Amino acid sequence: MTTRFWLPILLLLICQIVGAQEAESEQSNSNQGRISGNLQLNGNFFMRDAKIGAANIPQYDRQLFGTDSWLNLNYQNWGFDMGIRFDMFNNSNLLNPTGSYSGVGIGRWYVSKKIHKLGITGGYIYDIIGSGIIFRAYEERALAIDQALYGIRTTYDLGDKWRIKALVGRQKQQFDHYASVLRGGSVDGFIGSDSSKVSLAPGFGVMARTLDDNSMNNLVATLNTYTKADVLAMFPDTIGKEGPSYNAFTASAYNTLTAGPFSWYIEGAVKSKEVFFDPFGKRITAAGDTVVGRYLNKAGSVIYTSLSFSKKGLGLTVEGKRTENFDFRTRPQEVGVRGLMHYIPPMTRVNTYRLPARYAAATQFVGEQAFQVDASYAVNKKLSLSANYSHIDNLDGLKLYRELYTEVYYKYKRKWTLTTGVQLQHYNLDVYFGKPGAAPANTITPYFDFLYKFNPKTSIRFESQYMSMSEDKTELADYGSWVFGLVEFTLAPHWALTVSDMYNIEPGKISPVDAATGKKEKIHYPRFDVFYTYKANRLSLSYVKQVEGVVCSGGICRLEPAFSGVKMSINSTF
Repeated sequence: MTTRFWLPILLLLICQIVGAQEAESEQSNSNQGRISGNLQLNGNFFMRDAKIGAANIPQYDRQLFGTDSWLNLNYQNWGFDMGIRFDMFNNSNLLNPTGSYSGVGIGRWYVSKKIHKLGITGGYIYDIIGSGIIFRAYEERALAIDQALYGIRTTYDLGDKWRIKALVGRQKQQFDHYASVLRGGSVDGFIGSDSSKVSLAPGFGVMARTLDDNSMNNLVATLNTYTKADVLAMFPDTIGKEGPSYNAFTASAYNTLTAGPFSWYIEGAVKSKEVFFDPFGKRITAAGDTVVGRYLNKAGSVIYTSLSFSKKGLGLTVEGKRTENFDFRTRPQEVGVRGLMHYIPPMTRVNTYRLPARYAAATQFVGEQAFQVDASYAVNKKLSLSANYSHIDNLDGLKLYRELYTEVYYKYKRKWTLTTGVQLQHYNLDVYFGKPGAAPANTITPYFDFLYKFNPKTSIRFESQYMSMSEDKTELADYGSWVFGLVEFTLAPHWALTVSDMYNIEPGKISPVDAATGKKEKIHYPRFDVFYTYKANRLSLSYVKQVEGVVCSGGICRLEPAFSGVKMSINSTF
């Protein structure tokens, strides 16, 4: 439906909700409704800087300004939960960092009702089966992910400890939806009691997708451009027949075992044979050219497990995962973060400091085998130690990612705290940055974070990191070595100011070259931020010069181009 149709409905709904609230307040009715919501508004002023690569897209060349905004309203009354969200994008580079998108409309609406043991929800639904390996509908705005299921979900409680869930619909695509039909369900339970030391939380889920005719016709047309040898390799048992299948099926079984200080989660999932895209696969065209990126037709599987122990200041978590051909999308033509129907837990820690977070490892759906160990120990109330090790290879044993991260935290009374440590990293730039032939990044990054409190409301924080990049033959890999510094001054509860700089102290292979001298440039990437908070409102204004890099959330990543300009944001909850 068009925006002209939806906007009056949105305004009418707001008026009815507010009117109902006022009427109920005046009459002191027992059916008290509750309205809540939030606003997020981001604005970007683009300032061209060709030296760092912030150029040659519409925003820098002519548009100069772009916004992304979400206004969310929720209402609860008469046993119903209802919500509606208004989305607006103007000259936005969020959905496509190298392009421009404008659109306005209803980004989400939903109605939910519990009728005794039966739960019913219709509209745009966020949900998950197990850990998300076969299905996860969720939103992550920083990556322009909004994988809501547009359809119906029903749940039924079998006593207090078991629940059956079924859902059907189509995946959201901006202000429309994909044409493929999705359906699935799960059974989740709990065995044990609140007082027992041992308990089980088993579950089983299934998910299926049926391609629409247009997507299938487009896929077949693409496969018709492949050589006969490639097609026969993909469909050896269907010679002379239509190869790709309209339907794809997945299933998973999972369980959490809790025994005293131990917690063990395990999940196994399988996927039927289907056509999916391998961005790193190579094929030879009929003309003899080598093409990177090709379709495969294979079944898939994932096994994931996590074992945790926690007692008397000691915490230990060991995770392992093996993924093979498990790229499950609403249609095979989608790539990157688009059209994903599932979520596979990553095997890396979430780094928050600027330089340690520069090289993040995206989950490899085609194939990876990995494990991660995380340990922490509180020596006393003042001192704690932690360490993390991540190890990721592809299924052929190619080294993709290694990280050793250590941290020491010390607190002196209520006056100051110190966080310090070192990170060692191996990062496959060819795979994660999509730079064929690029040497891997091998880094050593010491860091420290010092916070001093003048009084309960006033504090200053210093942060610094140095990333030393290993040499590849005669040059440093990627952009080379970096140094980063930050000063943050806080006047609680309203004001916070930060000043930082990321400096390319030893340029690498792809650092910009000074046209006058012919030498690699040592470029500063400064940032200035002002934050103001009043009750549930937070406003920020920032000047940013940012190098290209990877932005990730939970193992889902995308390459972000360089940015130069001013950012502003408003976040409000009511």
